[in-house]
Amino acid sequence: MTGKNQTRRDYTDLWNRPGFLIRRLHQIHVAMFLEECDDFNITPVQFGVLSVLYDRQSLDQVSIAKQLGVDRNTVADVVRRLERRELLERPPSLKDKRAKLTRITPKGQTFVDAVQPAMIEAQRRLSKPLSPDEYATLMELMSKLIQENNDASRAPMHPAGGKD
Repeated sequence: MTGKNQTRRDYTDLWNRPGFLIRRLHQIHVAMFLEECDDFNITPVQFGVLSVLYDRQSLDQVSIAKQLGVDRNTVADVVRRLERRELLERPPSLKDKRAKLTRITPKGQTFVDAVQPAMIEAQRRLSKPLSPDEYATLMELMSKLIQENNDASRAPMHPAGGKD
């Protein structure tokens, strides 16, 4: 049902479906990221985990998951892979002896610094067709959609420290 100020949208065409366009744009971005970062053997989620940890001393996996908006099982798998590459380490928690934290290693920080230009190039390629004003509008609108719909996600984001 549409209200007075809403226009009826035609979702019969894929190109009129925001969800389809977002999914397709995500596929394109992942392909660009993997192409630009090919020399580093890194995925966007792996780079996200390293980025979250880059400036922090250590975090638990639940906090990392909340900052990225992914489930903790995905984070656990990514952490294992990055730990095998010696990009992360798993020190015990001083507060809870049963818990393990995750911390980036100096090798991991050097790795992030090396990957950063390739990641930036992937972002640049993705947004190249947009003018600076269009880019600002896109970022504003995407942020609004994420913030307003965050709770509908299976893995809501909590970027301010990862705590509820």
